Amino acid sequence: MAEVRLKNLTKRWGDFVGVDNQSLDIHDREFLVLLGPSGCGKTTTMRMIAGLEDPTGGEIWIGDRMVNDDLPKDRDVAMVFQNYGLYPHMTIFDNIAYPLKVRGIPKQEIAPKVHEAAEKVELTQFLDRKPKALSGGQRQRVALARAIVRTPKVFLMDEPLSNLDAKLRVTMRAELKHLSRQMKITTVYVTHDQIEAMTLADRVAVMKHGVIQQLGTPDEIYNDPANLFVAGFIGSPAMNLINGSVQDGMFVTTGGTRLVQVGIPDRPAVILGVRADDMKVFEPGEGDIDVTIYAFENTGESTLLTVQWGKQRVIARGSRHLRKNQDDVVGISLSAEHIYLFDPETGNRISDVGRSSVSTSA
Repeated sequence: MAEVRLKNLTKRWGDFVGVDNQSLDIHDREFLVLLGPSGCGKTTTMRMIAGLEDPTGGEIWIGDRMVNDDLPKDRDVAMVFQNYGLYPHMTIFDNIAYPLKVRGIPKQEIAPKVHEAAEKVELTQFLDRKPKALSGGQRQRVALARAIVRTPKVFLMDEPLSNLDAKLRVTMRAELKHLSRQMKITTVYVTHDQIEAMTLADRVAVMKHGVIQQLGTPDEIYNDPANLFVAGFIGSPAMNLINGSVQDGMFVTTGGTRLVQVGIPDRPAVILGVRADDMKVFEPGEGDIDVTIYAFENTGESTLLTVQWGKQRVIARGSRHLRKNQDDVVGISLSAEHIYLFDPETGNRISDVGRSSVSTSA
């Protein structure tokens, strides 16, 4: 087992900066997710840990050794990619055994290791088949078994579930979660899928433009976003971000509605953040403000109401039993305990108003 430490890690291609002077300590046996949109630097960071990309600057430590100059095969890491990377002419047994064979492990030791790895991912009955005879989910489990069989110091997983359909992704998330807890191997997992990050990670590093915007547990990044980017990226639907100002201790929308008592000094421009789950839906006249429904969506487990709020549209989550139509009027109230304020120029949180008691007013 091993801790992974990145010290002032940088990657440039000419004037383009892929990873910008990042430092990160990944704890021994931790499942850490690098999360962000395409081009944010998450895969580049992983490839530098693996030795597939050379850093422009900084240090990479695995355990007590700096590995900047080590070849990928000497770093004792195992990678799982989104495209499986299986050898089509080999049986499942031989695919799983391949990393052991190239390392010169004696034949008599290979079979027990392969069977043990296959059992962990429930593939023992398929060992004599070829990859083409397996489903996508089964082939991804072969790729996992091939990584597991080596018992490496670090697992590196690059969007391993992105090629699976939605139902299989849910199943494989559960299997990955179980395996990570069972094997207790340090894991770095790259994804753009926030659901994967929230369900799998011990901690999440949210990245943008090669910089970690926030590092924390799934609860921390969801409930205490550090800035506008994290607030807007995490959550489905994303946090509502409402433009306005602070006047006499009240948040006032750009349309002039005095909405929430926030108790901070006046500011000419501010953005209020509130999640759909923290906006309650009532009959007209019963909430803090009446709004018109722009779109109504029944997702099965709940309903989503996109409402027209002045010049903006925001989303509220209603009961699964709620039934409304487009252009209906409903009342909306904000949850007093979960309101966030952001500076529109820097994007940073202004205060912890959402963690204190506030009152709402129409």
